This record gives sequence, structure tokens and C-alpha cells, in this order.
Amino acid sequence: MTVCLLLLSVVAVTAAVPVPRALTRASWPEREPVVALWVWQCLVATVLLCCVTALALGAAAVFGTVRAQLFAPAPPAVTAAYDLSAAPPWAAALTVLLACGAAWTTAMLARELVEARRRRARARAHLRERAPDLPAGLPAAKGPLLVLEDEYPDAWWMPGSPPQLIVTTGALHRLTGHQLDAVLTHERGHARARHDWLLHLSTALATGFPRVPLFAHFCDQTHRLVELAADDTASRRCGHLTTALALIELNQHRGVLSCASSHRLLGERVDRLLEPPPRLGRRHRALTTTTAALVPLLPLLIAFAPGLTALS
Repeated sequence: MTVCLLLLSVVAVTAAVPVPRALTRASWPEREPVVALWVWQCLVATVLLCCVTALALGAAAVFGTVRAQLFAPAPPAVTAAYDLSAAPPWAAALTVLLACGAAWTTAMLARELVEARRRRARARAHLRERAPDLPAGLPAAKGPLLVLEDEYPDAWWMPGSPPQLIVTTGALHRLTGHQLDAVLTHERGHARARHDWLLHLSTALATGFPRVPLFAHFCDQTHRLVELAADDTASRRCGHLTTALALIELNQHRGVLSCASSHRLLGERVDRLLEPPPRLGRRHRALTTTTAALVPLLPLLIAFAPGLTALS
């Protein structure tokens, strides 16, 4: 059991500190944002699985009631293979620490979901005020697209069931038909991929554990990569140039070409669309996704190894 806890700790620390720092310095995520999002999710899943399995083993070693429930269906040889009766003194401290971390993570996720629901309710109430002619308010709007009377050019999507696309008349006047199609395709890409859930998860983890490099980088990179992924969705349908021009027209008043840090991502997105980077080959893309999918299996393999060895 001691070896399992040490291996789980090594895997968790490796996935939480050096790997995300190396991934942020890599250039290929800009070329394959969807694959990069998958890799980040697999890293987060690996760390969380390491913590959960270590918590289960530590609790089984420290508390006899947990041990009896957890290993009740297992043969005696499997229970003996874990040697839970010889728990090291630090196992209790580690178990308490992991339990506190699990409770804190759950609280942060619940808080983020509650805050997101409140923000969405306020946004819908604001839209009802801006669109008073809608019968019975916003939920009665027909179709997934809502047009608002506003000279300020803007377009966004609001998560929900179903998600709502909102575009202002200022955007309709400024954009051509093909550019408007690119903007709406970009927003539909967010809705279809359910990027809102990824953003909520990354924000909650970064808020709860701001000093953990994986969670901090996961939050920053998720906000960046979801936009690149939606840009790719629009460019595949409408073309890179049309999507870039639509992005410029829609965000020109925000300083899309400014060097300010708050607008730097917009400039990077425009440059990326005007000069598309070379994409990874199909074989490399499949290899990357498969390898990333196998990484979260490491904690499970480490946790079940003693039991499988005893059965064999």
C-alpha cells in the first residue's frame, strides 16, 4: 500500500507541475486546439484520479470501517496484498489532506455552477429588458437566434437548453452575409462543443487551487483554446479570410489590432486566420489523442496492480 501511495503521488506531481509547464511552451496546441483541449482534460483527470484513488487507499488503511466496505467483495488474498494493516504514520495525515482537498474541490465546483446560473439569470433578465416586444419574455423566443436593436456590433451565445445565439443589429449592418455566417458558425461551435462546461471546470479549479500550475495553466489555456477551436470551425465552413475579416469588423472598436495585453488574443487569432499554421498529420494527431487518453489509466493501474497480482 505504501508503494501505491508513493507512485500515485509521483504521477500526480508530475502531471501537475512539469508537464503543464512544458505543454504551455509547445507550439503544436495552436495548430490543434481541439487535441490540446483533450490533452489538458486528460492531465486534469489524471491528477484527480490520483487523488481519489490515494484517498480511497489511505482511508481503507486508516479506518477499519472503510476497509471493510471497500474490500468486502475481494478475496482475502487481495486484501492481504495491499497490507493495509501496516499503514505508515503519514498515511493518516495524507488521508485527511486529500479529504479536505476533495471537499474543497466539490465546494468550488458547486460555487462556480451556482454563480454561472446566477450570471445567466441576470443576463436573461437584461435581455428581456432590451427586447420587451418578445411575447412572454426571452424563453418564448422562436428559434435559436435573437436579434437585438443596438448600434453596437456584437454577437455572443448564451448556454442553456437550448443555447441561445444573440446578435445585434449593429453587427448585421457592419458584417456581410458571409462574415455573419462565419460569426454565427463560431458561436455555434462553442455551443455544440459545450465549451461552457470546460470553462466552468477550469475556473473552479484555478480559483480553488491557484498555486497548482496545472489548474492555473488549464484555466488560461482553456479560455484561449476554445476560441481557436471555434475559429477553426468557422474557417472550415466560411474560409480563413472571411472569418478573419468578420473578427476584425466585429471587434474593431475593441482594439483588435492593439498590442494591449487585454486584446492580444484577438490579434493572435486574426494573425492565425490570415496565416494558418501547418496542422499535425492524421497519424500524429491520432497518436497524441490516444496517448493522452491512456494517461488517466495510470492511477487505476497503480491502484489495482496489487490486487491483480494476488489474483494471478
